[in-house]
Amino acid sequence: MSIRTAAPSSSASAVKGQAVRLEAVVKRYGSGPSAVTALRGIDLRLERGSFTAIMGPSGSGKSTFLHTAAGLDTPTSGSVWVGDTDISRMRPGKLAKFRREHVGFVFQAYNLLPALTVEQNVTLPLLLAGKKVEDAWLDRIIGSVGLDELRQRRPAELSGGQQQRVAIARALITRPDAVFADEPTGALDSRTGRQVLDLLAQMTRELNQTIVMVTHDPVVASRADRVIFLADGAFAGHQDGATTQQIAERMTGLGTW
Repeated sequence: MSIRTAAPSSSASAVKGQAVRLEAVVKRYGSGPSAVTALRGIDLRLERGSFTAIMGPSGSGKSTFLHTAAGLDTPTSGSVWVGDTDISRMRPGKLAKFRREHVGFVFQAYNLLPALTVEQNVTLPLLLAGKKVEDAWLDRIIGSVGLDELRQRRPAELSGGQQQRVAIARALITRPDAVFADEPTGALDSRTGRQVLDLLAQMTRELNQTIVMVTHDPVVASRADRVIFLADGAFAGHQDGATTQQIAERMTGLGTW
């Protein structure tokens, strides 16, 4: 099954093009009779400025999909494109450099460095890539996530929601082709989680940023423009603009979750 996800404004996305493309992607772990196939021929296009949620039962391949699309894992066969670059056959060193510059990743556990300030954590990807920090862009990103008054604080001095905002700003600072989020609200209370989701939706509108989010929560998924369902490593359909109840009913139909 091939799915093309469009940004809210199709005319704008047509001009700016795709952010991520997977072509016949298969991911298999192990070999012989004990081999496990986690992804089975995934075809997918994500347009710039789209907000997509990935859902499915336990073992459906959600995490493998996210890691493969983000270049954290390599497909057994097929190809993965980020922007105009095929990353599926890159050597590890070149791929790591490409990810630093073109891919943002938001982890559930934040993964901030405790000895660094908010500003230093946000700019770390640029420093690792040997790139200059543009003050105007840094100010815009930190302002967009509501951290202007907290720039010199360290992670231990921040709430969970504030730490996740730092992680989102860090993912955005390199102007990536796409930001991948792995259960970004999983460690947050419901109110703070809503604020983080508001922020992700805001990033798609104001920065034309592409967001790809894995979640198990229908409430979280309902904030996305499109929900794509996986089951047993393959596409099991999608919903656009779905309500929490519609998503929950679809998930129930896919089995245990």
